[in-house]
Formats: sequence, C-alpha cells, structure tokens
Amino acid sequence: MVLFPCDRMDSLFSPHTKLVSGPIIIGAGPSGLAVAAGLREQGVPFTMLERADCIASLWQKRTYDRLKLHLPKQFCELPRMPFPEHYPEYPTRRQFIDYLEDYRAKFDINPLFGHTVVSARYDQTSGLWRVRAAAAGGSETEYIGNWIAVATGENAESVLPDIPGLDAFGGEVTHVADYKSGEAYRGKEVLVVGCGNSGMEVSLDLCDHGARPSMVVRDAVHVLPREVLGKSTFELAVLLMAWLPLWLVDKILVVLAWIFLGNLAKLGIRRPTVGPLTLKNSTGRTPVLDYGALARIRSGEITVVPGVTRFGKGFAELADGRVISLDAVVLATGYRSNVPQWLQGNDFFSKDGYPKASFPHGWKGESGLYAVGFTRRGLSGASADAVRTAKDLGKAWKEETKPTNKPTGCHRRCISVIF
Repeated sequence: MVLFPCDRMDSLFSPHTKLVSGPIIIGAGPSGLAVAAGLREQGVPFTMLERADCIASLWQKRTYDRLKLHLPKQFCELPRMPFPEHYPEYPTRRQFIDYLEDYRAKFDINPLFGHTVVSARYDQTSGLWRVRAAAAGGSETEYIGNWIAVATGENAESVLPDIPGLDAFGGEVTHVADYKSGEAYRGKEVLVVGCGNSGMEVSLDLCDHGARPSMVVRDAVHVLPREVLGKSTFELAVLLMAWLPLWLVDKILVVLAWIFLGNLAKLGIRRPTVGPLTLKNSTGRTPVLDYGALARIRSGEITVVPGVTRFGKGFAELADGRVISLDAVVLATGYRSNVPQWLQGNDFFSKDGYPKASFPHGWKGESGLYAVGFTRRGLSGASADAVRTAKDLGKAWKEETKPTNKPTGCHRRCISVIF
C-alpha cells in the first residue's frame, strides 16, 4: 500500500473535505484563543473555526457600551500575556477587546471566520473526528482530524423566556445581547427582565440616560459590594479561600454584604439560603456585584417588581396582580451553551451543554475531545482549562507524529477511511 502525502489524500476525498494535521479548535473567543496560544508556543499546528467574522464576537457584538470587567484585571488575563500596566483595575469593554486583538497578533492566531459548525462526531471506524462547517456563502466543508477542542463557551446563544403575551406586547423587545445604550430609551418606561449583573447594570444605565426602569426580581439573589474598603470582594474571597473552608468564607461574605449594603429584603431583593460561593459552585449562578444600582433602587429611580405573569399591548401584569404600562422591554435573561445542537454521539456533555464532570475535571473527554471555557468560573476558569488542554494536546501531537516505519497519525487513519 502506498502512503500518500496529506495534500494527495485530500484529492481522494470530495472537494469539500480537508484533513487537519493538528487539533480542530471550535470557537475564537478568549477560551479558543488561549488554547491556540498554548499550541503555538509548542509548535503544534491547529485549525480554528469561528462562526462570526471576528474574534470574541460576544464582546465585540453582544455587549453594551458601558460594560467593564466585573473582576480585577489580574483575574481576567489570558495565559502568557498580562494586561498592559496602564490599564485600570477594571478594564473597559473596548480595552478588553484591544487586549484580545493584541493577544491574537502576538501568537499569530488566524481563525477561519464565517465557519459555523453544523455537526461534529467521532468516527469509531477511522478513530478520527469529522467536523462539518458551513461557510458564510452556504458551502460546507468537512474537517477531519485527531482532536477537537470545544471552545464555544457558556454564552453561545441568547436565552429568550417564554412569557405569555410577549409577542403581542407591541413595543420594543430587546435581549441584552442587542442592547447598547440607554440613550435610545430616554423618557421611556422600560421593564428589565432579570436581576443578574447584566440586569442590574442595564437598569443603572437606563437611569443614567433618563429612562424609568423597572427590574424584575423573581428569584432570590446574592448581591455583594464590588469592593470592601478599597479591596475587590472577589480578591478578598480568593484570599480567604486559601485559609478558610468554603462555608465560613460564605458566611463572611454575607456578613460583609449586610454591613455595606444593608437589608436588601426591604428593597424587594431576597437573599438565598445557600451561600454565594456554594451556590456558584453548585449551580453556576454568579453573585451580583453592585456598581451603584442599589442606590438608585433606594432613591426610587429603579423600581423592583416581582415576576411577570403575562404581557399585553403596552403593559405587563405582575405576579402580585399589579399592571404596569410600558414602552419597552429588555430581556436580561442570560445565555446558554449550544454544544448539544451540533456535537453528536457523545455523552461527555450534559443536555444543558456543560461537561458532566465538575471543575477542574471537565476539560478532557475521550477519543481526543477537549472542552475549554465551561467552568462557570469566568475567564480565570477558562484560562485554567486552556493551559491543561494545550499542554495535553502538545504531548499527544508529538507522540502521534513521532517518526516510525509505519504510517502514523491522521495519515494511517485516513487510509483506513479511503480503503
């Protein structure tokens, strides 16, 4: 049997099939970029598929103008490249995008933009991954390789709630992914559905631009001060975790919240019975860091309302029976993973699109499958996954490409597909 070089084998397949000599990285957000940087430093080739026309499309296209990193910059930097020293402690959205573009340039990362993954499956016969991607023009290409790194992240798709009557509301309905600034809502009655970090900050932004927001607080939520005596609350929690058990750190954070923020139940915000860090670890629900929204709630500029039972033309009926008139609705209802839509024949991910194994064990599956950025621990968790993944892939690639007298790696396996 003659061993063909990879470019010759390409011709044995359909014109829309491409053999990949290294990992296939799906997603060009911070997680995918971090994996690619680790591979580049080891001399490992890779192919990166990205459905958008830019890197970090969530940050570039689906974030509001006033957004800043919620945590200090040292907890948000990617591996092998710190933030510029002149950046503030909480970089702006634009500064973070610039940082990612510089990161991409430094490590010479060149994604295939406009490539939406339609399906990915492991071929048991050949021992290879087959990833079908649709280009912007509609044509499809199947990429075949030994490994895939799923880096599409926790925020791939907007979550749209099914609230009766929303279609008949008649006014403007916008998901927070499409919200940019409160300027367009000046003088309007706006209902913000959701009270997480985005819901709180959008409500504050609406106030700053002369709108009159009401914010839906349906469930109990932990609200913490962003800083305590000039120190980041998150940084304080990390420091305490190094010396104290989780339950005790939770109690300390709750006490600090009571001291610095007061009794939020008087504002219509209930605190969960489970501590903020325990809740984050078990459900992924992130504590809300207050940037000034609570002061606006106390002043009456932001109205807290319970859940919505239904919408009608120009109004919403609340769970307590009240009816409020509205001009617009902003859905700060979050995002979800889209992995179950395209990853086939694999039980590494649960039906909600997260690895079944909890952090820090959810980064590696079987048969060359890796997952990066699904830790529910923000950029620091994604970076930790990326470091492990790149290191493991580097070892696997070097082992697979060792010179031998027999066909190896993708060549050997692809021959079995052809013949």
